This record gives sequence, C-alpha cells and structure tokens, in this order.
Amino acid sequence: MKMTKMGKNGPEVSVLGIGAMSFAGFYGPTTEPEVHALLDASLEMGVTHLDTSNIYGMGKSETLIGSYIKKTGKPDAFYIATKAGITKDADGNRCYDNSLEHIEAELDASLKRLNRDYVDLFYIHRREANRPIEEVTESLAKLVQKGKIKAFGFSEIAPASLRRANAVAHVAAVQSEYSLSTRAPELGLVQTCAELGTALVAFSPVGRGLLSDTPPDAAKAQSVAFMRTNPRFMGDNLTRNLEYVAKLQALAAEMGTSTAALAMAWVIAKGDHILPIPGTRSIAHLQQLVDGCALTLSEADIARIETVLPVGWAYGDRYSDDQWYGPERFS
Repeated sequence: MKMTKMGKNGPEVSVLGIGAMSFAGFYGPTTEPEVHALLDASLEMGVTHLDTSNIYGMGKSETLIGSYIKKTGKPDAFYIATKAGITKDADGNRCYDNSLEHIEAELDASLKRLNRDYVDLFYIHRREANRPIEEVTESLAKLVQKGKIKAFGFSEIAPASLRRANAVAHVAAVQSEYSLSTRAPELGLVQTCAELGTALVAFSPVGRGLLSDTPPDAAKAQSVAFMRTNPRFMGDNLTRNLEYVAKLQALAAEMGTSTAALAMAWVIAKGDHILPIPGTRSIAHLQQLVDGCALTLSEADIARIETVLPVGWAYGDRYSDDQWYGPERFS
C-alpha cells in the first residue's frame, strides 16, 4: 500500500482510508462481526486510516471501532480521525456548535467510545456560520495542547476559510467530496491545500457507488434515505448518469481493472496531498479500492478517462437544498 503524509507536519498513513459512515448502516445494515472482519482485512491490506464521526449512527461507528480496539488490544493500529460540531437545537432541528465547550465534550464522548486517550485527527464537521473560524481554530489548538488530539482539520469549507484558519494555526486536513463526478474542489481547494501543506481528504471518491461496476439502480436508490432525496440518484438524472458510467465501465474493462479501482486511481493521480476515504462494508469492494491505489495512470490514461467523463458530466447537484445546509459553497 502506498503511504503518504497527512499534511506537511503529519505522520505517514496509507493513501487509502476507510470512511466509516458505512459502519453505521448509512448504506445498509451492518453487524459488529462484519465490521471487525473488514478491519482485519484492512490491516492485512495495509489500510491504516479510519475516518469516523460522533454522529455516524449516533456513535455506532465509533463504538464498533472501539470494540475492535478493545478486542485486539491495539489502540494504535489505525490512524483515527473523528469529527464534531453537528448538533440539534431545543426544537430538535439540526444546527452547528463550534464552541470549545461543545466540541471538547463531544470529543471526550468519542474517545470513550473509541477506547482511546486521543485521536490522531479531529475535524470540525460543519462550520458554525456566525462563529469566526479564527476562534474555532484557537479552540482546536487548545485541544492539541491538552493532548486529546494530535492534529485538526475542517470538513466542507471553502478555500478562503482555510486560509483564515491556517493563519492562526496549521490546518492538517480539509475534508471534501471529490471524484470524477464531483470536481468542484478543483476551483481552488485542491490548489490551496497543496500551497498550505494541508491534506485534502476526499470522501465519496467513487461517487457513493455510482463510479463502480455495480452502481445503484432506481430500486437501490429508493432504499437508501440519503439517495432517495439526492438529485443525482433521482428519476431521469440517475438514468442519464448510469448511461455515462457505462462508458467508464467499458474503459475500465478495456484497461483490465474494475471501475471503482479506476475511479480511485484518478483521484490519487490528482495530487500527492490527496487521500481518498471511500466507504465500504465489503471486503471484496475494499480489494478493488486497494487495487486502484496500485494503478499508475499516464497522462494519456487520465485524458481518456476525462474524455469519457468530462467536467460537468453528472446530472443533478451533489446535494439537495436541505443537504446543502452547512457545507460552504465557493467558486
């Protein structure tokens, strides 16, 4: 497995990580034995980066990782990242709280579930719009000083926000959706992260399964709550997107690899500072993702891929209006 640094000051981790939202049943049911078997396989394949959050299954994802750590007695086997900052107001509506008091309390609860004394990386899951990011960065730096986190980052922020935060203290990583179907980070985030020595941790690098040999059909999309209301997986948009993906599938077959592996290889080829974290519940799918990390794409290969799936090919926005509440848009 190829190794890379988590930001300019970070340790080496596997270029491939696992997005552990899938452990919490987001895309289908999971059991503790299944998750533990996947974690065993991950270590055998050299995948050492796990990305989770306090809200994935309301702690379920962290709890499953923590039970694996307790069972194996290896708290440092994985480089573990988690997140906080998403909560609910008095009426039960989703809101964001980036205060030191809130994120530290949530971090303490995460550490208990994870069976660890610290996490390697701690993200603000969503920015609280009315709280200056400089203040939030100072709070995160205090958590580093306390030894509860080794480094910090932000999820779904704009390049301008990253610059403001990094002026206070170094931001180790920014998490953003990035794939052949979501190329918005190329409008400044990829470049700003490279300039500042910040890792760009790319979630959904295979387009939530769309960029694979078995993409979700209409029935599958209807069975998953997120996809059911997501523009890319609805009606004619999904039909048209599947027609495009068929072209990538044909190209992958011609190149002797799986579609998911080719999609992964494309993301990795976009920069040494880019670390994809696809979610999976399947060891077979994990192997395809690992295979993608071993592929070396030439400029001609990348040109062929981007001819098949040119910028802006995907029908439908990556989020619905409700799902856009929180992520920062930029252009």
